[in-house]
Amino acid sequence: IDEDALLKAIDAGIVAQAALDVFTEEPPPKDSKLVQNENVIATPHLGASTMEAQEGVAIEIAEAVVGALKGELAATAVNAPMVPAEVLTELKPYVALAEKLGRLAVQLVAGGNGVKTVKVSYSSARAPDDLDTRLLRAMITKGLIEPISSVFVNLVNADFTAKQRGLRLTEERILLDGSPESPLESIQVQIANVESKFASAISDSGDVTVEGRVKDGIPHLTKVGSFEVDVSLEGSLILCRQVDQPGMIGKVGS
Repeated sequence: IDEDALLKAIDAGIVAQAALDVFTEEPPPKDSKLVQNENVIATPHLGASTMEAQEGVAIEIAEAVVGALKGELAATAVNAPMVPAEVLTELKPYVALAEKLGRLAVQLVAGGNGVKTVKVSYSSARAPDDLDTRLLRAMITKGLIEPISSVFVNLVNADFTAKQRGLRLTEERILLDGSPESPLESIQVQIANVESKFASAISDSGDVTVEGRVKDGIPHLTKVGSFEVDVSLEGSLILCRQVDQPGMIGKVGS
C-alpha cells in the first residue's frame, strides 16, 4: 500500500477506515500522520505472537513431523508448490501410482541413448484447470531418476534435477466423457528412443510404455507395451513373457 495515498484517501472520505499491521518503515515514526489518524487502527506487527497463533503453529508443526515420519506428503513444504490438504488427500493413491510407474518404466530400459525423452499422459474426465499435476510429475521424475542414481528427488527439486540430467518430460491430458468423481482414470508413461531386454515392453509406437490406474485405493499396472494386464503394484514385481505352447506351465511349475 502507498501509505501517502492511503492517508489522502482517508482524509477525502474515499476510504472510511484502515487497519494496518505492517508499515513501510518499522517501527513507524512517532509523528506518523497515518498512525495518528483517528480512522486508522494500528497493531505492532506481532500477530504470530498471540497465544492462539503460537498454539496453532505448534500443532501444525507436530502434525507435519508425524506425517513426514509416516512418509506422507507435506502440504506446507518450504520452496515447494502449495498443494491444498484436500487435494493431497485425493491425489495420495495416484502419487504412489505415479512413482511406481516411473520406477517400473526405467527398469525396463536397456540400451539406446539413455532416458532423455519421457511423455506422461493423464486420462481424466475433469477439466484441465481442475487437475494439478505438478505433484504427479515430480513423483514420476522421482521414480525415473532414483533407481539409477544416488540423488534423492522430491517435490522441491524434481524439475531442477530432471533438467540437470537432460531429462525432458512432457505432459498430455486426455479428456474423457463421464463423471469426474475421481481425479484420474489412468496414467501412462512412455520413454522414447530406448531399447529393452523385455521386448513386450515396447509398444506399437516403439517406446517403452507402462500404464496404470488406482483401483479401490491401490495402484494397479494395467498395460505393459501394447499388452493389457491387471496386477497390483505392491511389493516386488516379476514380469514374464508367456510362450503359448503345450508343456510351458509344467516347465514353470517344476
